[in-house]
Amino acid sequence: AMREVLLIKLGGSLLTDKSRAETARPETIRRLAREIRELTGAREEAVIVGHGSGSFGHVAARRFRIAEGLSSPDQVAGISLTQERAAELHRRVLEELRSAGAAPFSIAPSSAFVAADGLPAATHLEPLALALDAGLLPVIYGDVVLDRERGCTIFSTETVFRVLVDGLGAFGYGVRRVFWLGETAGILNADGATVERVTRANVDEVRRLAGGAAGTDVTGGMAHRLDVALDLAGRGVSSWILDGTRPGVLAGAAVTAEPGPPAFATLVEALPGDGA
Repeated sequence: AMREVLLIKLGGSLLTDKSRAETARPETIRRLAREIRELTGAREEAVIVGHGSGSFGHVAARRFRIAEGLSSPDQVAGISLTQERAAELHRRVLEELRSAGAAPFSIAPSSAFVAADGLPAATHLEPLALALDAGLLPVIYGDVVLDRERGCTIFSTETVFRVLVDGLGAFGYGVRRVFWLGETAGILNADGATVERVTRANVDEVRRLAGGAAGTDVTGGMAHRLDVALDLAGRGVSSWILDGTRPGVLAGAAVTAEPGPPAFATLVEALPGDGA
């Protein structure tokens, strides 16, 4: 039988101030690390944590136009810098998770994935699966990835999660839910109220409401997150877009009976083949 996996994405705008280069929010990272540790200790399902690169990796990626591919020798140093800056925020997340009592295991997309024309072309998920088998907490993140055609590209955590949903089944793991933690209580309508559920009837309207990211970002912000959540919904994976600034958000979401989302979330849910 497949063992269920919960994916948790910590948004870069939640962990950092994306309007200021390389400015982490240590208290937020520390609180979320404690909440993740409490959650993993209380549930049988496996957990994988992913996080954005915020004002660390995104600033370097934008400066050297990494998302556009490798077109100039001047960008080579930028590939290295983007990888290092993304890893720096990653190290901070790992440190707080260890301090909270978790046993994080780092997975770097720059070393585990290869792209072709911006899309995943080769992945190596066995180390991540073995980490789950051993009872470790895999932690992955948005990163620069080498590309067979473009030279380089950026894989957001959303892209990485899509790869995990597709690939973990080969190792006996099935993703059932994704928690996306950001700075807002889900997707907000024009009046600032949470859109509680995305359905076929309102999907076009919700797409218009979901904007790009605030601050420096090269992957698309909430609109990109919604597109990936809709894609996953068509594969039977529910997504809850949650308010990560709210203490206790993970515990509250984890114990809320599906399919009803908590009041501070947008639920994107569909059955396989629904084509939402």
